[in-house]
Amino acid sequence: MELLPFDEYVRSLDRKRMSAGVLFRDAEGRVLLVEPSYKAQWEIPGGSVDAGESPWAAASREVREELGIERVFTRLLVIDYVPDDGRMPEGIAFVFDGGLITNAEVAALELTDPEIVSAGLFFLDAVPSLKATLAARLAIALRAAQAGEPLLSENGTELT
Repeated sequence: MELLPFDEYVRSLDRKRMSAGVLFRDAEGRVLLVEPSYKAQWEIPGGSVDAGESPWAAASREVREELGIERVFTRLLVIDYVPDDGRMPEGIAFVFDGGLITNAEVAALELTDPEIVSAGLFFLDAVPSLKATLAARLAIALRAAQAGEPLLSENGTELT
């Protein structure tokens, strides 16, 4: 077997898209979701990881932009491998722990990002419009928060 020159090998390495989201939840087990202006499905606060940016920095940046909350998120809950779906290339989704949030704190959020129409606390089975794989990923994230350790999943299916 012939080895590629190092520079050629590096150029041949696969590139994956990454996203970073934050799970905020209340004492009743509801999760904070945001309603984007650019698509029909609700999401957790978060978004794409920019080039040269770490997933945890992206999570902090997105939460600051979307919700006005200034915080560093270091507790990882879920790493989810997301396969190519024909529309978006394969990627890795990181979910970080945002901790507990109250109704009063949600009501006080100043949503200044034009990408976000509204925000609210929801039980996962009562969300107006939530992609099935995200709902599954969030259920795993809730279990990880209770267990106190990160979990792995593949397209919303927990690896055991």
